[in-house]
Amino acid sequence: MTGNRLDRMPDNTVAIIGAGPSGLACARWLRAHGLEPLLFEAADQLGGQWNSLSPMSGVWPGMRTNTSRVTTAFSDMDHVEGTATYPRHDEMLAYLERYAEHFDLLCRIRTRARVEHLSRGDDGLWHIRSNTDGVIRREAFRRAIVATGRHVAPDVPDIAGIESFCGSFGAAHTSHYYGPERLRGRSVVVAGCSISALEIAAEIALSGAAQVTASYRRQRYVLPKLIKGVPTESVMFTRAAAIAAERCPPDIAAEALKAMVLNAAGSPEQFGARKPHDNIFAAGITQSQNFLPAVAEGRIVTRPWIERIDGRTVHFADGSAVEADALFLGTGYRLSLPFLSPELAETVELDTANMTLHDFTLHPDLPGLAFAGLIDLVGPFFPAIELQARWIAYSFAGIAARPTPEKLAMALSRSRAARTFGPAVPTHVAALAFARNAGIEPSLEHYPELERALLFGPLSAISFRLEGPDRLPNASYLAKKAAAEFGAITSEDFTAEERNIRDMLRGAAAMAAA
Repeated sequence: MTGNRLDRMPDNTVAIIGAGPSGLACARWLRAHGLEPLLFEAADQLGGQWNSLSPMSGVWPGMRTNTSRVTTAFSDMDHVEGTATYPRHDEMLAYLERYAEHFDLLCRIRTRARVEHLSRGDDGLWHIRSNTDGVIRREAFRRAIVATGRHVAPDVPDIAGIESFCGSFGAAHTSHYYGPERLRGRSVVVAGCSISALEIAAEIALSGAAQVTASYRRQRYVLPKLIKGVPTESVMFTRAAAIAAERCPPDIAAEALKAMVLNAAGSPEQFGARKPHDNIFAAGITQSQNFLPAVAEGRIVTRPWIERIDGRTVHFADGSAVEADALFLGTGYRLSLPFLSPELAETVELDTANMTLHDFTLHPDLPGLAFAGLIDLVGPFFPAIELQARWIAYSFAGIAARPTPEKLAMALSRSRAARTFGPAVPTHVAALAFARNAGIEPSLEHYPELERALLFGPLSAISFRLEGPDRLPNASYLAKKAAAEFGAITSEDFTAEERNIRDMLRGAAAMAAA
């Protein structure tokens, strides 16, 4: 099984590249339907981004989740009692370890097994070359899943003079951020307007830095992590919001979303930050509990993008400058799948930000191959990746019907179009697509007592165990319990605003069906 020998694995064995949340979810659901997963993990242990010891992890000391424990969990396992609303990164790793142990996945993970090449052989099988401590294996599988994560290759922008930066703490991508302690009393520039950039800027500012400057190309609307005590994703990233995004014209959807954001969080210029674009889709949305209050307190100064760097001096596009001791680049990640053969990369039209796939998952010309978890982190991630894992498992096990050629062609056209226009697809919209493809979206008509919770409550993974091959007899009770967490949805009575939205969605559905 080493050297040039190609070992054919049993037909029911599915190769999964990556043992982070997506890979583990795929393995759990494959096992539930008679298939045998084999996970290739390049790091010393499972966990993906939540394994802070992995060189590909962007976790920093003390980091917590951006979504609550209800929506950062799979349907089969809650967090341990006493877990805070937002779990720490070490609690997330412990959660994934418990999940893997509970579903007997640990013995199915090869750690330190870096996949160097994935290709389709002349035999129609998926050929994988992996390297474990210098031992090369070449194996062929009938089915394979790529679940390596979207956020593993930092995207470092080209900034004039960045190589000359000589602040005492240097320049680094935020994936290498080491916490605020060493930066007390210092001047720090944080570039970027992503969640991690704003959270890091706020943490440094509130931990005693002398000066924090946040620099970014465009001002996004900034949502807090909590809205009136309820986690933001339980208010904003709901099933009703996802359906509205599908059924409303883009301009109406943008105005409705903007009204919700302004009502929940105000606009950045009210806090002293820059004014975002009037169109919320053009501006974008990000999240941070403390960033805008820190701006209002003068702890953070906002500036446009960096024009150039001269030694310690960082010059901005508005003509201002600051002397900095440290520079962190919160500028996102490139989509990096270097192990894909050139033929595979060409088929999926891979670039540094996108692939052309049916709902981020399948390609009609690549039977037996799936991609999992390679979606933008805008909204609750765990429910979406569990639904995607179930769809993949149902497809591989022959439970989910194969899409018609017409549907596949339309899906690929949508995927190509998304490269050139429109905002990133948030996770709650992707989750509904996965659920529909798997045939497990719960029908509102079947659960009148849950209608409000299913429409306006958190998009919990358990709420998709009501129907389908893996329905749970107590799913209704558990979905209602999840919706009531943090005081989000505690009764069946719609508010006037919710009733109006529900009626609008019903009307849009009736018009579409007519």
